[in-house]
Amino acid sequence: MYAQQGKTVLTRAIRIALLTAVCGISVAVHAADEQAQHHYEIGSGQLGQALSSFAMQSGIALSFDPALTKGINTQGLSGSYSIAQGFEQLLKGTNLQLVQRDHGGWSIEKIKNPPPKQIREVGQLKNIAVNGSAQAAIDNTSQLPVIKVAADDLQTGLKKQTKSGVLGNKTILDTPFSITVVERSDIEKRGAKSIGQIFANDASVYTPTNSMTTDWWGTQIRGLGVRNYYVDDVPMYLSWGGDFPVEVTDSVTALKGLTGFMYGFGTPGGAISYQTKRPTATPQSSVQLDYRDSSLFSAYVDNSNHLDSLDLDYRFTIGGDTGKAYNDTDNSRFLTSLAVDKQLTDRITWQANAIYEYNDRKHEPIQFYLDSYDVLGSKGKLPKVTYDYSNLNIDGSYYKTATLVASTNLKWQINDDWTAKYDFGYTRKKHLSNKIFANIANEQGDYEGNLYSFAGLSQYFLNQLQITGNVQTGFINHELVAGTGFIRNFDKYSEFFWGDYFKGNIYRKPDYRITHKADFTLSPESTPESQTYGYFSDTLHFGPKWQAILGFRYTYFDNEAASGAANGYSTKKATPTVALIYKPIPEATFYTSYVEGIERGQRIEAPYANAGGQLDATVSKQYEAGFKYDLDQFSLSSALFRVERVEAMDIIRDGLKYLTQDGLTTYQGVEMNGSYKPSDQLKLGLGFLRLDGEINRVSDENKAIEGNSPAFAAKWQAVTSAEYTLSMLEGLSVHGNVRYNGSSYITNSNEMKVPAYTVVNLGTSYNFKLNKYDAVLNANINNLFNKKYWAGGGYGAGNFGEALNGSLGLKINW
Repeated sequence: MYAQQGKTVLTRAIRIALLTAVCGISVAVHAADEQAQHHYEIGSGQLGQALSSFAMQSGIALSFDPALTKGINTQGLSGSYSIAQGFEQLLKGTNLQLVQRDHGGWSIEKIKNPPPKQIREVGQLKNIAVNGSAQAAIDNTSQLPVIKVAADDLQTGLKKQTKSGVLGNKTILDTPFSITVVERSDIEKRGAKSIGQIFANDASVYTPTNSMTTDWWGTQIRGLGVRNYYVDDVPMYLSWGGDFPVEVTDSVTALKGLTGFMYGFGTPGGAISYQTKRPTATPQSSVQLDYRDSSLFSAYVDNSNHLDSLDLDYRFTIGGDTGKAYNDTDNSRFLTSLAVDKQLTDRITWQANAIYEYNDRKHEPIQFYLDSYDVLGSKGKLPKVTYDYSNLNIDGSYYKTATLVASTNLKWQINDDWTAKYDFGYTRKKHLSNKIFANIANEQGDYEGNLYSFAGLSQYFLNQLQITGNVQTGFINHELVAGTGFIRNFDKYSEFFWGDYFKGNIYRKPDYRITHKADFTLSPESTPESQTYGYFSDTLHFGPKWQAILGFRYTYFDNEAASGAANGYSTKKATPTVALIYKPIPEATFYTSYVEGIERGQRIEAPYANAGGQLDATVSKQYEAGFKYDLDQFSLSSALFRVERVEAMDIIRDGLKYLTQDGLTTYQGVEMNGSYKPSDQLKLGLGFLRLDGEINRVSDENKAIEGNSPAFAAKWQAVTSAEYTLSMLEGLSVHGNVRYNGSSYITNSNEMKVPAYTVVNLGTSYNFKLNKYDAVLNANINNLFNKKYWAGGGYGAGNFGEALNGSLGLKINW
């Protein structure tokens, strides 16, 4: 019944999507009266971007030469302004002015002597249709000319502003940590669906999990496993059980190492953060139709508009997938989301969003493990990889998930310098597993498999209050961020069934059939965990070239005991963050930073001699020094880093075994990501990670592995990419990358490695007009040469590679 309901809703969703495409929803944007004041929130940064944003939001036709605003920054807008007041504020202190053009519309020009035409208030504007590319489609000559904004003047790359939570809103260039942000436009162009595909051009982010399979503890940043996932800064349990749907996201960010200060308790490697779609400044709609081999079809509708009756901006998405993927997995998925924005008063804004996804994935390939492999008997060689999925898939196996995300916030602009914000968030993910796991035994491809059947429900609640502001003390300007919050997590599970053992071989069709009857009844009680926290950061500006960041976070973690049990515990920690930034020019940043990550402790159980005791939260340390540069055709982000992770370890005293926190593993290395545009047509990219991991301190019982490399921490990972715009056909471009993932040890004993491999991906994108509508056609081929490889990572897992597969997507915007 559960699956049938999902299938019925999915069918309806695809019908709605297709019907919407046929009907061709079209909306018009109405410009504001010249005397009316409206609230604007335009961040500080490049003047050109601020002018473009203000023109879009106010609905006027504006054009200017990007060279005029190059290198000029603005404090932005925050408050209520008329159109003329807004431009006056943005242009204050520059030698630029707003000038009315003879044929209508407005432009930005230098102030000349004698002065040019007098600047006056903008008159009543007529309706102008605006599409997603900020270029109006005009059928009526009485309407205003198009708004044209040069692409080079948009904030992209390292100059893009990111929401850095406890650090406030900063550009990537001015953030003293390594961050990678992948925008929705890039995700759609490359047809990316999984974490591995999204971050294919960042060598520091790695996962052995293929697309169209269930992620199982695989994602790594700088060699450390990622267990911290956030949706609009609300935590969500995604380290196993599937990816978050990219169709409702605006961007996906990899934050490297700064988890303790940003989010409290979590693993030190980093975090993956999803920012979901918000209503756009002007009405926009799109329909997306996709095909993936062998027969997987998708349809999605995305609509953003304004409801006059409620004075409410909204964005609504609905769609789904159905069919068979390249790996013979049957997929059925339904997805919908709604986001709303409302200006309650001149100074108070309200936002809310809700996302729901149901995903049913049947008979996907077996999840293999390598940590029990016969290394000696196989002479250190793994079996040859096969992409004959009929030998790897088990009928009757499945993994189903139901995901819900809901959040809301109120933002109060207290005055020009201070802002307060309250956030409430809820995330929920339910898992129904009838999934097959197996241990590969030898080079001949023999394995012993079993069924893993269970149900799980994970829920997070977040309450947070944050205040940001600016204070001047002498010649020092302070950007202050302070906040407090409470996170509560409930997990419920059914009985776990790990059994139905069977034997097989990867080169033969399995004769095993699932006979176990799943019982997904969840336990009536769950064991709640909670974090109560407070944080503070101060970004000190010592003039235009020097900055420093001082911050700390205090977290109290409480794991409540189950009813009648005595295994609860609590722990608390304060973690500092310190950074120094030097900017010789506005487009370059040297930085050094220190940040700590905290992982929750645990109550010690038998058979340890110190059973009943408690291990405190462990503190991992990260040291980083880096250089970032973004100017004209060249962009570079590089960092030297060292992560020291405290590990639990066994100590023998007087013949008794004690559990302590004396273990230590270090991860240190250098990473680099850069891009270069030698011409307007060609863009080149290069990135690499050189990593040295070492197990430094161990118990006497584990002396044999001291000095070894941690499992699945490859020394080298690298990627090169290119994108070329063809002059023979306007709007046509090709893109591709070559990714190298180095060899890594299967276990900490370092007896055997998963071999290195290189994968080539290729795609093309074509922007064109389809019956007067803007359209883009994206085609991509993954693993162009059908490279057969093993990919290892995540608690001894070893996956067959992703076979040659392709995707074709058509998106129509209006």
